[in-house]
Amino acid sequence: MLRLIAKLYLKITGWKTNIVFPNEIKKCVIIVAPHTSWWDFLIGSMYRKVLKLEEARFLGKKELFDGPFGFFFKWLGGTPVDRFQKTNFVQQIIELFNGHQEFRLALSPEGTRKKVEKLRSGFYHIAKGANVPIVMVGLDFANKQILISQPFYTTVDEVADFRKIIQFFASIKGKHPENGLAHLDKA
Repeated sequence: MLRLIAKLYLKITGWKTNIVFPNEIKKCVIIVAPHTSWWDFLIGSMYRKVLKLEEARFLGKKELFDGPFGFFFKWLGGTPVDRFQKTNFVQQIIELFNGHQEFRLALSPEGTRKKVEKLRSGFYHIAKGANVPIVMVGLDFANKQILISQPFYTTVDEVADFRKIIQFFASIKGKHPENGLAHLDKA
């Protein structure tokens, strides 16, 4: 029922719903960008239902889970992250991957809705350490669609891997394109 509601919402608002996710991949890190608006969460949540990714987990800033709506974000599959405390978080997430037959983790490589000068690297080190592929998902507000990459594994050339990631996202226009990733594509 919720999948039908999500699909209906996306159709009514003009978003394309004939998108296919590589569901045969049971473990992966899903990076979603550009993250420029709170609308990203709403659209992402709708596609999560439509693409049958309900079990996918996501990381969010700890503050989202405080207060009256904290239960809602946890119910949706969220895990709070304290961005200001140094912990061995990457290793903890790798252990979650290693302890499950199926585990998909979605997060923003920017870590914020503001314009960034570089991507964070935690997602990359999680994928590398857990030996799982990265699937890139672009939130294209200009064309009201999401773009999904082929899954890829990290290599020994981190610089080339990040160049590939940035090139995928560079042309995708978020809700606030000025906060997107085009300026990082110097290739």
